[in-house]
Amino acid sequence: MKTASVMMIGAAAFLAACAGETTTVAVAPAPAPTVATDYTVFFAFDRADLSALGAETVSAASGAAEGSTSVSVVGHTDTVGSVAYNQALSEARAATVVGAMVGNGVNPAIITASGRSELDLAVPTADGVREARNRRVEISVDGVAAPVQEVTYDCVIVASDGLCESASTKEGIVLHN
Repeated sequence: MKTASVMMIGAAAFLAACAGETTTVAVAPAPAPTVATDYTVFFAFDRADLSALGAETVSAASGAAEGSTSVSVVGHTDTVGSVAYNQALSEARAATVVGAMVGNGVNPAIITASGRSELDLAVPTADGVREARNRRVEISVDGVAAPVQEVTYDCVIVASDGLCESASTKEGIVLHN
């Protein structure tokens, strides 16, 4: 699709040079691809407050969430303590991250939060094992449009009668006289 657009623009530019007339062709940006961006915030043992590094990570995720359609925040724990205790702790960690993101300007309506207790370990361990990599919140920012720039070309499409025409195509090329 991109190759066809480039060929059409090239042909239009060639015809313009022959005809001696110019028209500006504004290439409408193609739909921006969406990207998923994932962040992990780690927590101290039996804590739900952000460290300085955790706050930096949440700030970066908050910036990435600008213009996003959804943000998922999932809290986790290690295997020390009961599943019920760890469920509450994982939810508290997720709530801390959500609060920080909202404080950073992220729309709370796009955020979903949950806790997974010790049920989804990053590093498998036996019960009762302290593992720092399991004490985390995972942030997933979805639906972020990659930045696009409009491109303008000087060229013309010459109709069979030798006159300039405006046209648009499925590729998003719009010609203006």
